[in-house]
Amino acid sequence: MSTLANASPVKSDISKEKLLNMYRRMTMIRLFEEQVNELYTRALMPGLAHLYIGEEAVAVGICEALRNDDYITSTHRGHGHCVAKGASPDRMFAELLGKEAGYCKGKGGSMHIADPATGNLGANAIVAGSAGIATGAAFSAKHAGTGQVAVCFFGEGALGQGVVYEVMNLAALWKLPVIYVCENNLYTEYTHYSETLAGDLLTRGTAFGVPSEAVDGQDVRAVYEVASRMVQRARSGQGPSFLVCNTYRYTGHHVGDINREYYRSKQEESLWKTDRDPLKLFTTVLLEQGVADASALAAIQKEVADQMKSAVEFAIASPYPDVDKVQQDVYA
Repeated sequence: MSTLANASPVKSDISKEKLLNMYRRMTMIRLFEEQVNELYTRALMPGLAHLYIGEEAVAVGICEALRNDDYITSTHRGHGHCVAKGASPDRMFAELLGKEAGYCKGKGGSMHIADPATGNLGANAIVAGSAGIATGAAFSAKHAGTGQVAVCFFGEGALGQGVVYEVMNLAALWKLPVIYVCENNLYTEYTHYSETLAGDLLTRGTAFGVPSEAVDGQDVRAVYEVASRMVQRARSGQGPSFLVCNTYRYTGHHVGDINREYYRSKQEESLWKTDRDPLKLFTTVLLEQGVADASALAAIQKEVADQMKSAVEFAIASPYPDVDKVQQDVYA
């Protein structure tokens, strides 16, 4: 495994502004999710949430390569994708608390946040449920000639669902501008992926003639570099790509999954948090390469922490929807 000491130099074609924006977005995701967990433990949030802590570099590395009008679809573990694509934390917290100010007016909750203004077509609680949506968006973009690209995020568990292969086949045949991003965090709920998926994950894409790559999902620069190439390929009409981002979720499958030793050890978790933490890795690179000093990064952390505090206060103080609106905007 890589460690903080052997992080590679910053790519010369990534600007200082973009690197710092990546750091800010990754910090936003981390602190947002920590607040979500606190809201749950304080019994202020109805239902469960699936935290993205540990996977921040994937969402940020991908979304930094996209335009604002490019599309993404998300998963049950989708808060990181939402933040990385530009969603506002105050409206996200409001949605989690069932408040009218939320993105779905409090009716979607943690696993159904959508923000069309930033190209986010929505999270989906169904495993692989958004694969068709992303591919359809890519089909629409191609025929409208808008130059937009769609990114479909999903976990490795989705590779056990047939819809992924159906849409990947069509995307390859029709050269659709879509990138299928598999976030392999090693565990399909409580089972290691090696016990549920046979063979090499990359062959899922190559079988359809789709260019396929794997990347260290803890290195935001590496993710961004590969994503940029894939986005350019899609935008230029060359069709889909498949990217496997090897990463790790630090917490349980959901916020209620506290005791995880029956399916993974504390030593394993500790190793990833110590040696493979994406924020620690990136911080070390930024400092060693002179992109920012410790005080500048601390200022970003404080700015984001203050933003999250205000966002939570906004959500808690916001009203619930009126009872007579219970059936509005509900289609199924």
